[in-house]
Amino acid sequence: MDFKDSPEQAEFRAEIRCWLQSNARAKSASGGRKDQSEAYEDAKAWYKKVADAGYACLNWPKQYGGAGLTDIHKVIWSQEVSNYDEPDAYFVIGIGNCGPALMHFATEEQKQHLLPPMASAETVWCQMFSEPSAGSDVAGLRTTAVADGDKWLINGQKIWTSGAQHSDYGVILCRTDPTISKYRGMTMFFIDMRQAGVEVKPIKQMDGGSHFNEVFFNNAVIPDAYRLGDVGGGWGAALLVLMNERLAIAGVQPDGFPEFLSLVKTLHIDGEPISANPAVREHLAEWYYKHAGIKASTNRMLTAVAKGGMPGAEAALGKLVGAVMNQDIANYAIQLMGDTGSISEPEFAQQQAHFQKTVLFSPGIRLAGGTDEVMRNVIAEQVLGLPQEPRADKGLAFNEIPSGNQSR
Repeated sequence: MDFKDSPEQAEFRAEIRCWLQSNARAKSASGGRKDQSEAYEDAKAWYKKVADAGYACLNWPKQYGGAGLTDIHKVIWSQEVSNYDEPDAYFVIGIGNCGPALMHFATEEQKQHLLPPMASAETVWCQMFSEPSAGSDVAGLRTTAVADGDKWLINGQKIWTSGAQHSDYGVILCRTDPTISKYRGMTMFFIDMRQAGVEVKPIKQMDGGSHFNEVFFNNAVIPDAYRLGDVGGGWGAALLVLMNERLAIAGVQPDGFPEFLSLVKTLHIDGEPISANPAVREHLAEWYYKHAGIKASTNRMLTAVAKGGMPGAEAALGKLVGAVMNQDIANYAIQLMGDTGSISEPEFAQQQAHFQKTVLFSPGIRLAGGTDEVMRNVIAEQVLGLPQEPRADKGLAFNEIPSGNQSR
């Protein structure tokens, strides 16, 4: 495991540090919380600025709007830009998940047409896997795609779709054959989110935002040219998307520790630094070793990628530990603040109400990209090599799986 940059990587890191110092906003310069439309426009402007400077999609080929560099360059960028108050991860689902799917499955003409505007966020993409009746079982989806000549008819519902209300296109996983195994009866497509038969309904969240959405499909017609991969090859395509998602968030998954460390350096109780309190110090020690462990695990994965490997299931460890820790830290930080913890206005609150916002949004982070239970299964089966969980649906065709709302 290598914690140090190579000479070429160190030179690149120095280059982008210089550019960010001149072009990115310092975290202390935040103007407070923006509403949904302001945050979206702010992110569009930032991505255009980055693209104009040649730093968009660093690991994409140049002909598709990227910089022609490596996955490690992308991770170095993510690590450095996280020190600034810029919405650099705003469109990460489209660029980090949908982009690689198009790169792998789309025709050359489609790549040339769709990828460059995606790289600069001129067009925005979303990923539509989750469904209300499937829970955490992606392969249990029921949204159907029925062939009609050289077209497909899409019907069903997706949920928890991040950024769907702002998206121009989306990657969608559909059931194309219910008479075989649920894993072999799915196919992946992309779809125009503005077309007839597609309806997006934002979900109001307890933090006041609407990051997640429901998406309904009512006889939405798409051409077969919008199919990504083979008919019935949707599960393999989905795994490719999820594998790239692990790398997209590597090194930037929030666990809350740096912000908590900054907070305890500023708080006092009865004139004494709160960092001297034994209970606080115990929490600091516990969260530090978890933070360090996540960093070490991430670096091990990045070292493998740098040597030509693929991002593995180990990234599930960072998601599981980091997401839970992020929520626990936010709740504890609010308790330490006492009465001032109820102040949510950024201009008056500690650290511009970072922990107040995290308390309200962190439960969603534990769901997004796989629940805690899913992450535990991934680690158990794919990292530790433990036996798979017993499955009642094993060996059954999808339409033979018992369900209260399954139509045959």
